[in-house]
Amino acid sequence: MIVPSRPRKCPTCNSARISLNGRHHRLLFDIRFSEGGLRRWITKYVVDHYKCPGCGVSFSSGPRQVKRHRYGDNILAYVVYSIVELRISQYKLAKIMHKLFGYSLVQQEISRMMQRAVETYLDAYEEIKQRLLNGKLIHADETHVSVRGKDSYVWVFASMEEVIYIWSETRERHVAAEFLENFKGVLVSDFYSVYDSLDCPQQKCLVHLMRDLNDDIHREPFNVEIKEIVHEFGDLLERIIDTIDGSGLKTHFLRKHKIAVTRFYDALLLRKYDTELAQKVQRRFIKNRYKLFTFLDYDNAPWNNNNAEHAVKSFADLRNVIGGRTTESGIQYYLILLGIYQTCVYREMDFLGFLRGEKKIDAYGGEQSR
Repeated sequence: MIVPSRPRKCPTCNSARISLNGRHHRLLFDIRFSEGGLRRWITKYVVDHYKCPGCGVSFSSGPRQVKRHRYGDNILAYVVYSIVELRISQYKLAKIMHKLFGYSLVQQEISRMMQRAVETYLDAYEEIKQRLLNGKLIHADETHVSVRGKDSYVWVFASMEEVIYIWSETRERHVAAEFLENFKGVLVSDFYSVYDSLDCPQQKCLVHLMRDLNDDIHREPFNVEIKEIVHEFGDLLERIIDTIDGSGLKTHFLRKHKIAVTRFYDALLLRKYDTELAQKVQRRFIKNRYKLFTFLDYDNAPWNNNNAEHAVKSFADLRNVIGGRTTESGIQYYLILLGIYQTCVYREMDFLGFLRGEKKIDAYGGEQSR
């Protein structure tokens, strides 16, 4: 039990003649972390009410912040950790909390706690967002999600250390354009056309391209023309990847391949193909000529979109848990917290430790003590 000390004077007129005018208490339900596990922890806060006979003002002493929430910060951290990292549904989590700690957390209460968590860690989200937009590299991707039975989309923007998820009702260009309006680094994406008109250097994912080319070969296995294009492009990419494996993504070592890229295109432009598929692939290479090998001109710019795809898979795991039952506000709460979680993963930070001890990503120094 925590009992407040008696105030010495009235906060309004500074009179020492104050009198006790009532007392109430409030229970704060929480959990305690220890090396052996978790345990229920309930704190009783006493609040005294006073009245000043001189000026007539009434005031109270005690930790007013406990009036706002019934459940403590450790439970909040545990709930967010369970849902976002462990992918436990709200329904199952409510049963777990009742079984382990005797707390009757209904799903509505858990939803309110998710909103509270977003308010608590909103500064961390904004910090991630600004670091991402002010950086030199962003991977972009998008995926489908159902919200109350209605089709919508989640956009993913990621660097090597930060991730932001954005929910949108549509897959239209304005979502990416608004988010990336002031971004001047290299954008790595798939071949979705909405990215083409964005005003920044772009690198198309060559893994996506190779997958599509391999599908073309399987579609027309006897097409000699398409095999020739794929073979020449594959040889070129293999030599570049050998350099990356040995020296990393440094232009000092990669720029030597620009001559080979020019030769590849010179030969491709001169050829006249008879098959429709080879003509289509030729047009695709020509259209993306200045977006396939951008990474040769920028240090640490990757040639694939793996980071965004990995972040999309993280959302897909969570999507399987929430299904189509979440609301528009609910999905946005999930995505803000998921972005913080995935950023912790990319930085090799303990997500639960961060939730228990910090409000900003850069301030986190390691696992929290009990």
